[in-house]
Amino acid sequence: MSILVLTTGGTIDKAYFDALSEYQIVDSGIPDLLREARVALPLRVVELMRKDSLELTEADRALIASTAREAPETQIVVTHGTDTMTETAKVLAAAVRGKTICLTGALSPARFAETDANFNLGMAIATVQVAPPGVYIAMSGQVFDALKVKKDRAAGKFVAVQG
Repeated sequence: MSILVLTTGGTIDKAYFDALSEYQIVDSGIPDLLREARVALPLRVVELMRKDSLELTEADRALIASTAREAPETQIVVTHGTDTMTETAKVLAAAVRGKTICLTGALSPARFAETDANFNLGMAIATVQVAPPGVYIAMSGQVFDALKVKKDRAAGKFVAVQG
């Protein structure tokens, strides 16, 4: 069985354009990251959207959840912006049963030399292979229960919360 990778946008897929002096979400770089990492597992990558997570709507979250629920794969990685990753995780936890889902993203774009994207994506791929069914977040060198984590903006990382 293959692993499904759903891409939704977020910093992990942003690029910087000098002429515009801003970041923009572009074609997903996730397939290239997986190829460069020489991932030997069967994978299916589906680009659902190209949005900053602050722009995601309830309809977008419903689409992510229905795509995960209806997919034949039971191991699913979702690349996502970090600002509202936990909100999408809550929707997935409520809507999808019997599958192992891991959300991940990056605090700096994958196209940057100094990025956490590669490591986080690798952790998410590993998590869906070994964790029991449920929803997880792989960020900041850790795997979290997706319902017991938050982004600590001041510290620049994800941290566990009591829940």
